[in-house]
Amino acid sequence: MSILQKSKHALVILALGCAGLGFTLYAWQLPPFDSHVTRTENAYVRGRVTAIAPQLSGHVTEVAVQDFQRVSAGDVLVRLDDRKLTEAVAQAEAALDGARASLEGNAQSIRSAEATVSARQAALASAEAQRATAQSSWDRYARLKEHEVVSASAYDQADLSLRQARAAVDQAASAVAVAQEGVKSAEVQTSALQAQVASAEAALALARIDLENTVIRAPEDGTLGQVSLRPGQYVTAGSTLMSEVTPETWVIANLRETEVGGLLPGQPVSFTVDALGHEEFTGHLERLSPATGSEFSVLAASNATGNFTKVAQRLPVRISIDANQPDAARLVPGLSVVVRIPRPAAG
Repeated sequence: MSILQKSKHALVILALGCAGLGFTLYAWQLPPFDSHVTRTENAYVRGRVTAIAPQLSGHVTEVAVQDFQRVSAGDVLVRLDDRKLTEAVAQAEAALDGARASLEGNAQSIRSAEATVSARQAALASAEAQRATAQSSWDRYARLKEHEVVSASAYDQADLSLRQARAAVDQAASAVAVAQEGVKSAEVQTSALQAQVASAEAALALARIDLENTVIRAPEDGTLGQVSLRPGQYVTAGSTLMSEVTPETWVIANLRETEVGGLLPGQPVSFTVDALGHEEFTGHLERLSPATGSEFSVLAASNATGNFTKVAQRLPVRISIDANQPDAARLVPGLSVVVRIPRPAAG
């Protein structure tokens, strides 16, 4: 082989090596091919997906919606069998009426006891008046007896009348005290009956809430996912019946920790959507996550081992989507996107 051929062969090998090196540097965006744009394919459209579940168990009597149907806040989605709960509301209403009737009856008892007290007090006043009359009569007979003008039998009769009048006063006073205690007893019972009324009102409110919860409604405006529920199916409290997706969407991009330096909220962002033929949309960097994705994992990584391999962590960033863009309504949660964020100028 001539020297010229050897030189050409060496140049070809050198060219291939340089091309391979250049391709590797470009693929990894290393100098001199490092771009001024941060790019990642680890990004997805996100939205509020609400799992709709009943608050009580029961049989489904009606499914009022279908797959992927748009609904407004308050629209009926599912109805559960409400017969038992309807009767429970009627029973609670009857219990409340009974408690209120008992409270009213106790109020009537208080009024009756107060009237009895008034009657007993009038009887006491009458007895005191009779005692005063008997006392005057006894005083008169006592003076006459001193002068031996009245017979002993007449004096004894006056003395007996005075003792009887005094006993009648004591009896009337005791009757007044008993009647007053009756009023106090009825008043004490009022507190217990008022508590029973409050308890019955709370029980009725709970029964009505349970009855209302047999009708499952849309919590807000949005679009439903798949509806696999059927009438006659038994569902339990907390089990997911369907999901609702709200119109609001945003993008979560998971950037390498080496790419987030200098990023600030408000920076312009562009992204393309794979499902829409790589159509481009614009947005703004809204905020950065307070921690990397590994810190939110259920099983946190432990690096306190003898062998360690450094792995670049990912930091999620939230990107708001600019309004009034064509096809923005077609951005649904879960779609893959490619995000591009211009790096801020140095200095």
